[in-house]
Amino acid sequence: MFFELVYDKSLAQASYVIGCQAGGVAAVIDPKRDVDTYLQIAKANNMKITHILETHIHADFLSGSRELAALTGAEMYLSDEGDENWKYEFPHNKIKGGDVIKMGNLTFEVIHTPGHTPESVSFLLTDKPATNKPVMLFTGDFVFVGDVGRPDLLEQAAGLKGTQDIGAAQMFDSLHEFNKLGEYIQVWPGHGAGSACGKALGAVPMTTVGYEKIRNWALQLLNDKAAFTKELLADQPEPPKYFAMMKKLNKVDRKLLTEVPEIKNLSKGEFEKAKIEGLKLIDTRTPEEYAKGFLKGSLNITNNNSFSTWMGWYLNYEEYFVLIAEKDQVEDLTRKLMRIGLDNIKGYITPAQLIEIAGDSLETYTAIDKETVKAKLAEGNVQLIDVRGVAEYKKDHIEGALNLFVGKLPQNLDKISKDKPVIIHCQSGGRSAIAYSVLKSNGFDKIQNYAGGWADWSAKESELVNG
Repeated sequence: MFFELVYDKSLAQASYVIGCQAGGVAAVIDPKRDVDTYLQIAKANNMKITHILETHIHADFLSGSRELAALTGAEMYLSDEGDENWKYEFPHNKIKGGDVIKMGNLTFEVIHTPGHTPESVSFLLTDKPATNKPVMLFTGDFVFVGDVGRPDLLEQAAGLKGTQDIGAAQMFDSLHEFNKLGEYIQVWPGHGAGSACGKALGAVPMTTVGYEKIRNWALQLLNDKAAFTKELLADQPEPPKYFAMMKKLNKVDRKLLTEVPEIKNLSKGEFEKAKIEGLKLIDTRTPEEYAKGFLKGSLNITNNNSFSTWMGWYLNYEEYFVLIAEKDQVEDLTRKLMRIGLDNIKGYITPAQLIEIAGDSLETYTAIDKETVKAKLAEGNVQLIDVRGVAEYKKDHIEGALNLFVGKLPQNLDKISKDKPVIIHCQSGGRSAIAYSVLKSNGFDKIQNYAGGWADWSAKESELVNG
C-alpha cells in the first residue's frame, strides 16, 4: 500500500493519497483545489488516480474533487447521508454508511459519522494483502487529535438556526460508535492545530483510537450528554465569514479552475485605474514593513499561514482586488486564495513599484509600547480595543478594554470613537496590524497600535509580580 499525507499549513488542512501499488491505482481523500500536487505524487509513483473521496461538504476550503476528476477521469464518491439540504448537486457516486468502496487490494468502508455536519462520513481502510483487519480511519472533521469537530458552524457561519444542538447530539452518538473500534486503528483527521473547525486540535498529524480514548476530552464525557454538549459548544473560535460560501460552492455545480493561474504584474497606469475603480488593495508585507510606508485604504494582510483566512473575512466573492507583494510570493498567494475560491485577482504590484508610484502619498505609523499604553490609560480620555476572539478576551484582558473581534470590525465601526484617541491590540501584533489598516481605511485617524499586545502586557506584569 502507498500512503502520503498532503498538508496545507495555510488552512491546517490534511488530504491523503492512498494507492494500491499492485494495481497502479490511487485514491485521494478531501483534495485541496490546487490539485497539481496529487498529479505529481501519482506520476512519481507510477499510479493513476481513479478514486476521489470526500468526508463531508467542507466549510473551510474549496474542495478540489471536481478539478481532480476533470483532469484524471477519476470517480467521485460523495456522501448521500443527511436530508435534501446536504446533497451534492453535480454527478457523483452516492455513498452511505455501510457501503464498501473497492480499489485494487484496498477497501474503504463508509461509516456515517454525523455531528460536525449531518452528511459527514469517515472511511475505514483495510489493506487486504496484509490483513483482514482495518488499519486506518480517515475522519475528516469528525475526530481530530485531541478534539472533535464543532457542530455549531452551520448555525454560526451559515445561519441555519437550531442546528448546533442537533449536531451536538449526533456527535455524542457518533463518538459512542467510534469507541467501539479497535484501539490499534490509526486515525487520520482532516485538520490540525490552527484550524477553526475545532478549539483544541493537536499539532501531530495522526493518532489512534486507543490514544484518543485516554486523551481526547470529548471521549471522557460520553457518560454525561449534558456536560458533553455544554463543553462542545463552549468557547469555539469565531467561524470565518467565508465559511458559508464554501458550504455553497462545495455543493453546487461551479466553475472549475484546473491550473494555478498566472497573475499579471500591473503597470503604473493599470494600478491607478484599479484605484479609481475602487478595487481593494491587499498589502501582504509584514506589519513592520507596512508601517514604514503604506497607501491609506490598503489592508495589511500579511502573507503567512493565516493569509487566506483573513482574506475570507474581508473580501466577498464578486469583487476584484489587487495584491501588493514581491514577485516570488505571488504564486504562493494565488494558491492560498484558490483554496478558498477567491479567484478575482486583478493583478499585483511589488513594494518597489508602490514606492515608485505612490511614494509621496505613503503614510507611516509607529507602534506604541506598554509604558505608553499605561500612561495614556492613566491620563484617561482614550478608548482601548482588544481585537482578539471572544474566548481569548473572556479568559483574561486589560481592564477597561472593549472587545471587538478583528474579523467583525467593519460591522462594528459605530462602536469606535473618532473623537478621542483609540488604542488597539491583540495577542502579539498580527491581528492588531490588520485592524489598524481596516480602521485607517475607514477614516479613523487617531488610532495607535499596541503591537506587543496581551502577550507583552501579561508577561511583563507577571515578571514584576514574581520578581
